[in-house]
Amino acid sequence: MGAGKVANITMEQKYLLFTSPEQVDVCVRRLPEPGRNEVLVKTNRSAISSGTESLIFRGLFPADEERDSSIASLQGSFEYPFQYGYCTVGTISKAGDPKNQDWVGRRVFAFQPHASCFLSNIEDLIPLPDDLSDDLAIFLPNMETAVNLLMDGAPLTGERVAVIGLGVIGMLTTSILSQFPLDLLTGVDILPTRRDKVREMLNSIGLSPEEALFKRPKQGYDLIYELSGSPMGLNLALELAGFESRIVIGSWYGRKGVNLNLGGKFHRSRMKLISSQVSTIPSNLTGRWTKERRFSVAFQHLMRLQPSRWITHRYSLDQAKEAYFQLVSHPEDMLQIVFTY
Repeated sequence: MGAGKVANITMEQKYLLFTSPEQVDVCVRRLPEPGRNEVLVKTNRSAISSGTESLIFRGLFPADEERDSSIASLQGSFEYPFQYGYCTVGTISKAGDPKNQDWVGRRVFAFQPHASCFLSNIEDLIPLPDDLSDDLAIFLPNMETAVNLLMDGAPLTGERVAVIGLGVIGMLTTSILSQFPLDLLTGVDILPTRRDKVREMLNSIGLSPEEALFKRPKQGYDLIYELSGSPMGLNLALELAGFESRIVIGSWYGRKGVNLNLGGKFHRSRMKLISSQVSTIPSNLTGRWTKERRFSVAFQHLMRLQPSRWITHRYSLDQAKEAYFQLVSHPEDMLQIVFTY
């Protein structure tokens, strides 16, 4: 939608609140008028980040850790009650300053918690091109994460690469890796449905953990991405690795205990464990790369891959409790869950 007037402007916000482990409420409040540099955004879609939000729903987060100090709408600790979510697409319906009236009607992406509308500073919004649908745009932060994982892992031509965990981020990462001239690319997951998806949609190898160990290359994998969210996935990565292999860890384990088997070949094999997090640019690239440049690459991959076909479930915000219970109870059926407004 281009710039212009938006009908049915409302300042009443319906928002999702995490109130205790496995409890969410949908609340209503009236927002103030947008300030001078603010706009009111009506939400079209918001996506559940399955790995992170399943931990949050179950209360498996470290309470003394900040939600995300790099995102204005997510600052503060994990202390009940709190809002969460960071994959929101909406349309600007009102501007606080007449000088910003040309923003009204524009579709934007925002790192905002799940809510029917919200106020935001203009500089915190990412304008969306007309040819990028709402369903595609909600994958933007996870695609940016996948691009960052590739930056941290720096795959080389002819390498043997494994991706452990084939949720949305694992599938997106595998998609980008499939464009590289690798010798071998293997996706690993405990869920048969996800192994089937990586075979069908990305034409890549999909194996169970047991199969991956049995079919492990003689010298091990050169590069392994641990994206399962499970500490068992990290131990599997150690088993699949070879001498001086690189293991890039994109999982957030929350308060899950991580007992690593470091008494075997790990020490003598000089393996490298690399923490990857999308809030920053890898220090060796900051001379040339910015978040804006990384976003532009993520946009290109979204248009190429069209991951909106991975949306498996759509819920209204009033059905949030059902959505989260389904997510943690039946992960084999869920890939991408979207709230519609």
